[in-house]
Amino acid sequence: MAAAESSERLVRLLTHDSEILDRWVEAVAEILRGRISRAELERELTDLYQALGQALREGGLNWRAEEYSEVRALLVELSRNRAQHGFTPTETATSLFACKDVVAPTATSSAEDISAYLQLGRLLDALGLFTIEAYARTREEIISAQAEQLLELSTPVVKLWEGVVAVPLVGTLDSARTQIVMEKLLQSLVDSESEQAIIDITGVPAVDTEVAQHLLKTVVAARLMGAECTISGIRPQIAQTLVALGVRFDDIVTKATLADALRYVLRRIGTEPAATGGPK
Repeated sequence: MAAAESSERLVRLLTHDSEILDRWVEAVAEILRGRISRAELERELTDLYQALGQALREGGLNWRAEEYSEVRALLVELSRNRAQHGFTPTETATSLFACKDVVAPTATSSAEDISAYLQLGRLLDALGLFTIEAYARTREEIISAQAEQLLELSTPVVKLWEGVVAVPLVGTLDSARTQIVMEKLLQSLVDSESEQAIIDITGVPAVDTEVAQHLLKTVVAARLMGAECTISGIRPQIAQTLVALGVRFDDIVTKATLADALRYVLRRIGTEPAATGGPK
C-alpha cells in the first residue's frame, strides 16, 4: 500500500501543474541553444513525459520493470538522435535532468512532497545514467563506422593499365587494414579481369615482420585468384630492415619505385612502355 501511495504522490508531483511540460521544454531548449527544432523537442519531451507518468502509475520506482520499457525505448531514441547530431553527453543527459529543476519543491511544499521529490530525483538520476550509456553505445557505433569508412578510403585499388591494378598503401598496415586490402584487391582482380597487381608500400613508414607477413598473405591470396603480385616502394631502409629481420620474399618480385614496377609488369604482359626520351 505504501508503494502504491508513493507512486500516486509522485504522479501528482509530476502532473500537479499543467505548465510543467512547457517549462521543461523551455529549459531544455535553452540548454540546446536552438540546435534542435522546437517542434521536435516538444514531440520528444511530450512522449517522454506521458510515458514516465504512465510508468510511475503502473511500475512505481523500479525503472528496470517492464512498465518502463517505453520510457527506456524513448531515452535510447533520444540518445541516438543527440549522438548522431553531435551533442555532448552533458547536453544529452541534461535533457532529462532539467525535469528535476522544473518540479523542484518550493518553500511552501509539504514534507510529503519534498520526500516524493527526492524519490523522483533518484529515479531521474538512474534514467539519466541509462541515457548516458545509450549515448556512449551510439557514439562507439558511429566511431567504429567512421573508422571502417576511413580504412576503405585509405585503401584504394586503381586500374593502371588493361589487366593491371595497383594498391597504393599509406600509413600503418595492421591486421584489420590488411584484411580490407586483401578483400578489395581480390574483388578488383575479379571485376577488372586483371592478372597483374602492384602493391605499392612507398607510403608505409616502417615494415616489420608483422607487416611483411601481411604482405605475403595478400600476395598468396592474389595468386590463388590466378594473379601475380609485384611489391614496389622497397626503399633502402626497408630493404635493410627486412634483411636484418630475416624476412624473405623468395619468388615475389620487388621494385624500388612504382614506375619500376609498372614497367616490369607491362613487359610481363607484352606491352612495352612508351619511351620517355631520356637516357637509355
